Amino acid sequence: MKLLIPREVRAFLFDLDGVLTKTAVVHEAAWKETFDDFLRRRDGDGFRPFGQADYDAYVDGRPRYDGVRAFLASRHITLPEGEEDDPPGLDTVRGLGDRKNDLVLTKIREEGVEAYPGSVEFLEIVRRAGLATAVVSSSVNCRDVLDAAGIGDLFDVRVDGRVAAERGLAGKPAPDTFLAAAADLGVTPEHAAVFEDAVAGMDAGRAGAFGYVVGVDRIGHAAALRAHGADIVVKDLAELLGDTH
Repeated sequence: MKLLIPREVRAFLFDLDGVLTKTAVVHEAAWKETFDDFLRRRDGDGFRPFGQADYDAYVDGRPRYDGVRAFLASRHITLPEGEEDDPPGLDTVRGLGDRKNDLVLTKIREEGVEAYPGSVEFLEIVRRAGLATAVVSSSVNCRDVLDAAGIGDLFDVRVDGRVAAERGLAGKPAPDTFLAAAADLGVTPEHAAVFEDAVAGMDAGRAGAFGYVVGVDRIGHAAALRAHGADIVVKDLAELLGDTH
């Protein structure tokens, strides 16, 4: 098998949820439960539920609290930022964000985590070719998810929500986390490829001037991924493998 990726690419930077693992649907369900509960309490029977378009536009790929702020702003709702020790579910940015995180962790514990087989195959071939790999995720649970999926050993570098907080890196759609991963791998952006399923990740890939930006379309939004800068859109990373014979 060979990699159908430009030869100048020497490092591969992967988003986690929806690209490597089947956890994007878990995050979306947790966001919906969190926001719908809040909106029902706030607006009563006239509430407008959180939907797929809201997920794609405001929270997918973003750091948790940034997602809360962006969605609330879209509904012209302002909440206090809150404190670090706010109980999950309190009507603050932190409280809603932490409620969502609790729901995700519960779902992961109860249902486990599965990696996409095509992504694992692609990663293994990349590794055998001696190329560098990094996982770049806004999730603070990234390491736990990788370990649960059994793919933690396939990455040289991990830049996740915890690392971003420690280093003061802006989250997607800013390119900072991807740029940090490339730097940690010792490559310049033009020699790195970004793999993302979120439009915020496409924006980050383009803003960082990366050499190749791959959109992974698991939910039928290929047009949006292309509009936000994807060089190519695939439904599965296995499509980027070609037979050498």
